[in-house]
Amino acid sequence: MAAADLSAAQLSEKHRPTLDQALAAVRSRAYWSPHPEHPKAYGETAPADGLAAFQSLQGTRLDLGQPGTDGWTGGEVSPYGPELGVEYPHVDPDVLLPAMKAGMAAWRDAGPETRALVCIEILSRISARTHEFAHAVMHTSGQAFMMAFQAGGPHAQDRGLEAVAYAYEEQTRVPAQAQWSKPQGKKDPLELGKTFTAVPRGIALVIGCNTFPTWNGYPGLFASLATGNAVLVKPHPRAVLPLALTVQVAREVLAEAGFDPNLVALATERPGEGIAKTLAVRPEIKVIDYTGSTEFGDWLETHARQAQVYTEKAGVNTVVVDSTDNYKGMLANLAFSLSLYSGQMCTTPQNLLIPRDGIATDAGHKTYDEVVADLAASVEGLLGEDARANALLGALVNPDVKARLEAAAGLGEVALASREVTNPEFPGAVVRTPVMVKLDAAKPDDSAPYLSECFGPVSFAVAVDSTADALELLRRTVREKGAMTVGAYTTSADTERAVEEVCLEESAQLSLNLTGGVYVNQTAAFSDFHGSGGNPAANAALCDGAFVANRFRMVEVRRQA
Repeated sequence: MAAADLSAAQLSEKHRPTLDQALAAVRSRAYWSPHPEHPKAYGETAPADGLAAFQSLQGTRLDLGQPGTDGWTGGEVSPYGPELGVEYPHVDPDVLLPAMKAGMAAWRDAGPETRALVCIEILSRISARTHEFAHAVMHTSGQAFMMAFQAGGPHAQDRGLEAVAYAYEEQTRVPAQAQWSKPQGKKDPLELGKTFTAVPRGIALVIGCNTFPTWNGYPGLFASLATGNAVLVKPHPRAVLPLALTVQVAREVLAEAGFDPNLVALATERPGEGIAKTLAVRPEIKVIDYTGSTEFGDWLETHARQAQVYTEKAGVNTVVVDSTDNYKGMLANLAFSLSLYSGQMCTTPQNLLIPRDGIATDAGHKTYDEVVADLAASVEGLLGEDARANALLGALVNPDVKARLEAAAGLGEVALASREVTNPEFPGAVVRTPVMVKLDAAKPDDSAPYLSECFGPVSFAVAVDSTADALELLRRTVREKGAMTVGAYTTSADTERAVEEVCLEESAQLSLNLTGGVYVNQTAAFSDFHGSGGNPAANAALCDGAFVANRFRMVEVRRQA
């Protein structure tokens, strides 16, 4: 272990209270966050300083000092138009991976508490640069600035800290040592001294996504690091910068704490190289975290057999509309959920199941056509002003989303047409309002559009014969296609119990009767579970004990007393 500028005592004094609060939060599930959501909380000059720091990165080479660097690669283009021009190290895994393993013994021996506190110091330094990270997330994901600031900053940091808390909890569930004495009647007892060490699996691979590079990347990164593994971060080629900056901070903190900085490293790819497949099956890789398409997630689960694989894949999120005592609130809540970040969230509702005979509301009976028309009008009202539309929608992250949006209009009767929105600050941004299409579930078959994920600002208003039929379609959808979220609106206690039973049986996270400022596509760290791990949309939940416990093993040494 190298000489430490950051001692264990300093780390404990600074961060042990935060760890204790995080542990308390995951037990109580109450609201808590140490990372401020408001931009002004970071100081008067923080906005300008963060923007300047981001701009100073453009056109530069981000040298992380990693072993095995055999070239440079880049090419990110912001969904808002500008080229970022940042170059990143391209590495030879035959050199880098052995270097990463070299520091693992000292990291293992440091113990769960020291590892947790080092991780919290990393998160603390990232938090101090939240404005800079927000611009990096915005210009790689297409999120609007405020969303990039919150989801890419404090909310992502919360998820990372949550993973650290769970990791600490699971590793300390077993005592570090024990004295064992078995009575033998008149003979002396059998006595052993036992030690128990949390042993990491090896090198963990984080395969980043384009839309939420930090929010989806931090749980796996910090869960693996806190459990003693080295972590290799392989960002999405269109969203490298936020994770590259994360790796840079992690390496700096590890070195200052006296550990090998190569415990965290970056692997970027040249255009079309596809290094994720190559890295995923290497014998050194023992843990994989992945967010992205079902196709590649299934490939990882099938082929990366040497690793513990955690995947978040595609799902078909569904809202059952049975009845409501707050019709206006329901429409406003759904309109916001459909619009936020142009529907480019794995939690955005896609299918709205509405009885064809209509629903009971506090505004009187509403027919299927009226509900759909009123929801379309609510979305149009929300996004009517371009400035507000830009602030909510952000930009389409890639051309595939735009193609799906345009094709959706041909799938059925268009209830809400998409329109183009101009972003005066970034004329190159592709901004589109959502499209809503009417479909009928009278004769569902495997080719029905609502039985597949259509990722982006696309929703289907699906007419069903009854609420009972809606629940059967919900059950089929979750079981066969998976769902990250389910929503329902009902004033009936029996219907509420019925939809809850479907979600309990099919392991889907449910939100009931949301009509205020909480939305089905948002989750809060330390309280809400993101995914369940119990349906095809994801094989793990962010965050629970199962997400961290299999990243390490307990090894016991027994000694004769």
